[in-house]
Amino acid sequence: MGYVLEIAQVALALALAPGLVGLIRWLKARLQNRRGAPPWQPYFELTKLFQKEVVMSNNASWLFRFAPYLIFASTVAVVFLMPLLASPLPFDAIGDLLVVVYLLLLGTFFLALAGLDPGTAFGGMGASREMTVAAIAEPTIALAIFGLALGAGSTNLGRIVTETLADPGVVISPGHLLAFAALFIVTLAETGRLPVDNPATHLELTMIHEAMILEYSGRYLALIEWAAWLKLTIFFTLLANLFLPWGVATTLAPGDLLIAIGALVLKLAALGVVVAIVETRVAKLRLFRVPELLSVSFVLALLAVTSSFLLK
Repeated sequence: MGYVLEIAQVALALALAPGLVGLIRWLKARLQNRRGAPPWQPYFELTKLFQKEVVMSNNASWLFRFAPYLIFASTVAVVFLMPLLASPLPFDAIGDLLVVVYLLLLGTFFLALAGLDPGTAFGGMGASREMTVAAIAEPTIALAIFGLALGAGSTNLGRIVTETLADPGVVISPGHLLAFAALFIVTLAETGRLPVDNPATHLELTMIHEAMILEYSGRYLALIEWAAWLKLTIFFTLLANLFLPWGVATTLAPGDLLIAIGALVLKLAALGVVVAIVETRVAKLRLFRVPELLSVSFVLALLAVTSSFLLK
């Protein structure tokens, strides 16, 4: 039953990811007094891309073809290791903090390589910027979650959720609050959101994620976009279930699982509203200011670890 639920969790995440992005786009449009596309528009985009022909540069190698599959597979693998609906689950034994961080970094690394492979100026520019962001963001993810791991006594994500449910008061501790702030900032950076990147623009001087995938089309572009949307869902789930784990099922009873699904959807929608409001109220930072913002998140994560260690 546990393995069936693991597969069901992945299917649910894959199904929700486009809808979450569509909801954020729709909310931003409404906040800007625009009608906007409906929240289910990303599903149509995926369907259209999977049906389109693949057009490739003559300079692209096998790496260009291989990267979309690896990026998508590594992102899906992260979902298997996360406490999405219930905890504990069979794959929790390997659902370690470091495994999750390195799987996320693996996808980022190959996306940067794929951006460099065709030899275009924009691809190289986007890959360089992506590595600059990842160099600070990835350690911050590890530190922020490690701050929670100190209190739980384990770097296992499922164990962190279980321990937080057993001691709800820890949610308002300084370590948890600092780690949440750090991970929220990193979420905006890692998923290409404002003020770090603008997901709605194709202006060459400001692109990071879009610059790396300019040469992709058809099913390759569909897999990369779906993986990017799934990555946003992963970070939202980490924010929701590690810091506010209420609703996560501790048994495999059907009633508990239905409550877990409802709680997850509500948490994702609430975080989507927050991100939509933030992106409506802030402007994109200059590229040279982005490391300063990420450095702030790193310091917050470091303070979270220090606080958790001293107050343990």
